[in-house]
Amino acid sequence: MWQKAARMAMATAALSAATLLGQEPAPMTEKPAPTAPEAAAPAAPEAAFDIELQLPPCLYATPGLECNLYFENTVLVINPAALAFDVTCARGAQERERWTYTPAAGDVGEYPLTLTVYGEGNRLLATASTKVRVVDPAAGGALSALIIGDSLTNASIYPLQVLENSDADDKLEVTLIGTNIPRKDNPRLRHEGYGGWTAVRFVSHYDAEAWKDGRRAGSPFMFMGEDGKPVFDYARYCREQNEGKAPDVATILLGCNDTFGATEETQADVIAACMANMEILVNAIRAFGPDTAIGILLPAPPAGTQDAFGVNYACNQTRWQYRRNQHRLVRAMIERYGGREAEGIAVLPSNVVVDPIYGFPSRTVKANARSSVEVVRLNNGVHPNECGYRQIGDALYGWLKALAAAKP
Repeated sequence: MWQKAARMAMATAALSAATLLGQEPAPMTEKPAPTAPEAAAPAAPEAAFDIELQLPPCLYATPGLECNLYFENTVLVINPAALAFDVTCARGAQERERWTYTPAAGDVGEYPLTLTVYGEGNRLLATASTKVRVVDPAAGGALSALIIGDSLTNASIYPLQVLENSDADDKLEVTLIGTNIPRKDNPRLRHEGYGGWTAVRFVSHYDAEAWKDGRRAGSPFMFMGEDGKPVFDYARYCREQNEGKAPDVATILLGCNDTFGATEETQADVIAACMANMEILVNAIRAFGPDTAIGILLPAPPAGTQDAFGVNYACNQTRWQYRRNQHRLVRAMIERYGGREAEGIAVLPSNVVVDPIYGFPSRTVKANARSSVEVVRLNNGVHPNECGYRQIGDALYGWLKALAAAKP
């Protein structure tokens, strides 16, 4: 690629190295003697421009299912189109907006992936690495799974994708647990996902009437205690909803509602509060089920343009602020839960697998009232379309297959 150092020959350059550092070159008093060409490496990362590149610890890839890494979702910049991305990996292909890979059965193994980002002038801005884990398609068994989340879970499409992948896989049987059964014709599809919910609501909100007008009123994990006071009791939930057993797997996809209204001034405190409530939930899951595998689904990105936020929130929220909140929350989750697979906790890459353009709803409208030209504009800021949800489901299923493969 043009970024590679070998193409940056400087033999005929009229400017000295000082020019590359943004300084004025010293005047040349005489023509230098000819020298052999030297390849110049890209300039070191520029501390003044931190694009906050971050990758999840692992991309779980299942043979036959597409695995993606969308570049825009990895950096915190206003205009990602002004950057050049360079992927180094023995598998997959780099396209304009993503790295993509559909592994074959014979690709089972682990492959390092490095993402390098360049700016104008071929300036190296950042580099980060992760791993692609292609799971054994023969891995199987039976897993019970409790899926916890907000409106992205309540939409029920990514849990459905997990079930559909399991149904197409004669090796792995997945059984979902939950009190929210959105489709009466499919009682297997169940979870604990509710629109607008936050981490704090799951661990603190009690209502004597669990459901009101078809909507969950109180947390499924909150009960009236013997002392007449509401109490967070995950163990009781498992006793009542899973025959007293801990689930094999519990996943959590929360945070976007917790941090939605955060500003630059309040962001750190809001994220800290969200993480504290997440920790209560994680600790309760671990306390009742020492062997329960816990998957932290990193918050999904917003739609790729401001158009969607204009439709949903008028002038009350921008994509840029939401993206800043989401990106910093992802960082906090990786810092808290990354590198803990030995403890049965995994960080799952739902933040990078969703297509920020074609994975969100859109509509065709006139460019303006006087125009005859029709344009496609995104029209939902934070909720993916069916495609985007199913991308999350595929990523989650890859982790479930990895769990099955790791079992003795």
